[in-house]
Amino acid sequence: MNRPLYERHRAVLPDWLALYYRRPIEITHGEGRHVWDAEGNQYLDFFGGILTTMTAHALPEVTKAVAEQAGRIIHSSTLYLNRPMVELAERIAQLSGIPDARVFFTTSGTEANDTALLLATAHRGSNQILAMRNSYHGRSFSAVGITGNHAWSPTSLSPLQTLYVHGGVRTRGPYAHLTDAQFVQACVADLEDLLGHTRNVAALIAEPVQGVGGFTSPPDGLYAAFREVLDRHGILWITDEVQTGWGRTGDHFWGWQAHGQNGPPDILTFAKGIGNGMSIGGVVARAEVMNSLDSNSISTFGGSPVTMAAGLANLSYLLEHDLQGNARRVGGLLMERLRAICAQLPMVREVRGRGLMAAIELVDQQSGRADPEAAAAVLEAAREGGLLIGKGGGHDTSVLRIAPPLTLTVAEAEEGAAILERALHTL
Repeated sequence: MNRPLYERHRAVLPDWLALYYRRPIEITHGEGRHVWDAEGNQYLDFFGGILTTMTAHALPEVTKAVAEQAGRIIHSSTLYLNRPMVELAERIAQLSGIPDARVFFTTSGTEANDTALLLATAHRGSNQILAMRNSYHGRSFSAVGITGNHAWSPTSLSPLQTLYVHGGVRTRGPYAHLTDAQFVQACVADLEDLLGHTRNVAALIAEPVQGVGGFTSPPDGLYAAFREVLDRHGILWITDEVQTGWGRTGDHFWGWQAHGQNGPPDILTFAKGIGNGMSIGGVVARAEVMNSLDSNSISTFGGSPVTMAAGLANLSYLLEHDLQGNARRVGGLLMERLRAICAQLPMVREVRGRGLMAAIELVDQQSGRADPEAAAAVLEAAREGGLLIGKGGGHDTSVLRIAPPLTLTVAEAEEGAAILERALHTL
């Protein structure tokens, strides 16, 4: 560990700005699916800067696009025509599945969700929001106010009135014992009952797979069933695709498509992976909703020519190389391998996920309760073995989160699984 840098970090940055590992590492460079720290150690990266380096580290197509655009002009703001922004918006609007779509670019997923909440509440004339239990939507004041995860919600104050709905977690809670069909039916009944106690709700916001919550998800079709209820009440559906978008789940390009039987969402938010590390977020909404603001609004840094150039190059690479298909194929092999590794480990409660979005939930072997200490220990052991992973979870941080770049090879998947197997056995 670079102790002088660590001490400087502690002296000028907030105490709540967490660092991974007992001996925090400084990542200096990366290539493909690997990164190196300041001490020269090489790691296989199975977390991608929190699912953000989606394609690969130092992808030549993206770095070339960034350098060329930076050599022309770096910044102009949304007050001027911006060709890269228009071109990326055209492609995202078409890919979103939302009819007559409009796209607004931001600098992060938090800001994207904040904008979606602004649009929904303005369009509906209401500050009431439905959110899912165990959810996470960002760190702004409004996003914290709808986050259903105590560990990431530092205040109960909010500009919104938030009501929490069952359904985001399949294997915990009062409906866990039900079949998938019964689970969906029970969650829909809960939603109907909840709406009977309120009025004029603006929107439901939901992650198709809950990211920070530990890669939990409902049965396919739950949000389609919710959509029938929402439509009867005129309530908008916001899908938070900050972590699930761009083909990461393998089966679908967007997470909402697993719930698309009753049509696309009204609003879609995205960020993280589209920039492959560059700061891009955004909102897609049908024109009626997007154009409902009756005052001026701009974005100084959203839609920057440099980040838009990166997004265009990254999206082109992703589509041309069928990285969604790679996430499905290699992710499926990795999931099988992880389940085989964990089948005989009593501290593993569940292995879950889709595509290249996998999770291992750890519990105390005697009590069956969540075991954050075990998750921290495995995180450390994996790092010692040359593998970087993440962690998360709802009421705790007992879930190992595994989300490699979408170009992951079969050999790298096997290598990472072997390191993780050794790390789990250290418990």
